[in-house]
Amino acid sequence: MLEFKGLTKQFNSTVAVKPATFTIPDGQMVGIIGRSGAGKSTLLRMINRLNEPSGGQMLFQGRDITALKGRELRQWRNECAMVFQQFNLVGRLNVLTNVMSGRLFHHGFASSMMGIFTAKERAFAIRALDRLGMAHVALQQTDTLSGGQMQRVAIARALVQEPRIMLADEPIASLDPLNAKVVMDALRAINREDGLTVICNLHTLDTARQYCDRIIGMQDGVIVFDGTPKDLTDRAAREIYGAEAEEAFSEAMTSTALRPQPVAQPEARVVN
Repeated sequence: MLEFKGLTKQFNSTVAVKPATFTIPDGQMVGIIGRSGAGKSTLLRMINRLNEPSGGQMLFQGRDITALKGRELRQWRNECAMVFQQFNLVGRLNVLTNVMSGRLFHHGFASSMMGIFTAKERAFAIRALDRLGMAHVALQQTDTLSGGQMQRVAIARALVQEPRIMLADEPIASLDPLNAKVVMDALRAINREDGLTVICNLHTLDTARQYCDRIIGMQDGVIVFDGTPKDLTDRAAREIYGAEAEEAFSEAMTSTALRPQPVAQPEARVVN
């Protein structure tokens, strides 16, 4: 169980996250929603300490995560894998090497970049890629892939960390609907099949409702909604998003909703 006890974050005079107190049980898939600047990414990045909390506590199975330092902090970041919006892959390296960099905590940076891994670890990485339909490009240079493919490689890299929690910061924001669906399907499968807690920031409401067991809504650094997808009525969502509500509801935004394409009609023939 992940417990938040009055967790806050302040940047100079701006309070990005106001005291947040809630718990996330093991194995839950949680979506965090809200307008731009609501504090979603700040909250998510505090979980693995990429952003240092300004106050409060965060506990994981009774261990005070906010107090970790040195190797213990690095170990926590290994247990709490992060998938970024912009993938954070090294384009000139091949896919397998990028995935194996997820073993950084176990090997160190130099050996990871030099490709010094055991046969067991390589097989583990190939299996992770295979789960995401990417094993066939294991030796391909990463910057030749599409955005959706790169995000699946990033998820495979997170998997080889053997994490207990997976964080995803706007994982589909830069993807088209088809690739967005593939990525969200992958995250949900990992949540269901591996029992991993998955926490992701999402922009579109249909995606949060479709994939998440629980939705947390933020507004100006405050958690203003915490419930199931059924609890998130359109009225509640409009209160969360305020002036950006129409954008959040818009089908033009990146979404996992695949709309049928119009069927081309045959050209009319003129009969003399």
